[in-house]
Amino acid sequence: MNSMQMWSSRFRKFFLDNKFVLFLLVLLLIGLNILVFMKTSFIFTPLIVLVKTIALPIILTGVVYYLLNPIVNLLERFRVKRIFSILLLYIVIIGMITVTIVSIIPFLQAQMMSLFHNLPKYVDTVEDQIRQLTGSNFITQAQKNMNFNVSELVSKASSQATKILESTFTGVGTFLGALTEIIISIVTVPFILFYLLKDGKKLPDYFLKFIPNKFREHTHIVLHEMNHRLSSYILGQIIVSFCIGVLLLIGYLIIGLDYALLLAIIAACTSVVPYLGPTIAITPAIVIALVTSPVMLLKLIIVWTVVQLIEGKFISPQVMGKNLHIHPITIIFVLLTAGKLFSVVGIIVAIPTYAVLKVITTHLFDWFKMRSNLYKEEKV
Repeated sequence: MNSMQMWSSRFRKFFLDNKFVLFLLVLLLIGLNILVFMKTSFIFTPLIVLVKTIALPIILTGVVYYLLNPIVNLLERFRVKRIFSILLLYIVIIGMITVTIVSIIPFLQAQMMSLFHNLPKYVDTVEDQIRQLTGSNFITQAQKNMNFNVSELVSKASSQATKILESTFTGVGTFLGALTEIIISIVTVPFILFYLLKDGKKLPDYFLKFIPNKFREHTHIVLHEMNHRLSSYILGQIIVSFCIGVLLLIGYLIIGLDYALLLAIIAACTSVVPYLGPTIAITPAIVIALVTSPVMLLKLIIVWTVVQLIEGKFISPQVMGKNLHIHPITIIFVLLTAGKLFSVVGIIVAIPTYAVLKVITTHLFDWFKMRSNLYKEEKV
């Protein structure tokens, strides 16, 4: 018996009471779990398919929910029943979508068709400007040596893009066949959104029922902070993007830049992605301005500088504030990594996902520090 107690004491001393050995055992268990998951991943195929199926509707519904929920809450304060507020918002949104389809979409289609048709001319103009600047025919020589013609390639690409665009706008059946999954997701959004707006406040309490009593208070704090970060980011980023699009449209119209509305919409959509979005948005505007004239390029630079100053100094600080507390370098790395792993969708959801994970990780680390003795300050 004494011998058993002695071995038990040694085992506890060298393994259970040794934090480094315990850390290695935890790593070993994590590695074994990963290995088992890799060998039996086929078991989780139905779950993966389910997640892929519901991911897009949930993301779209979440974005729209954070946009409309403040309006519903505001109407509720004025003693308008929540269900009536939701129905009123649906009527307004349907009206706005109808007006957009009837009035704006045909105009955008005409601008896009014109842009595709004029691409070969733009390339020829750029070539002429480069020849004038360099005083040589190195582009023509390079085309002969590499056995290709830039104008011909652009012309083919332009005609192909025009055909695709025409089939997209006119061939509704083909469009629906190619994008069935996206269409189904968009169709399901209003139904999910209705119940989420109606009963969304009850979800945290329902979720907390599955959490042990001693963790409920802290879990409630974490959920509240996650909800605050997500709502602040999504609502703020969309408002900022809308403001950028409007300011650029006004600036483009003032300087007389071609395809002003199309370029402003592209800038507003890409501005949803911080830092990288504006860089992508300005590229087509620079090409069109450069082809038009050097003076137009200078005007474009002035417009973009003014808009970026207004956005950086006035709009973003007021709308976004500093709710995320994420360093710009971290944002860039997160965007690049998410884009590499999950393409465009990853870039769009990278920052809010990182914000949620940061909240969870921070609270878990605080809980770990509270439970362990590793971070207690030593008294001198």
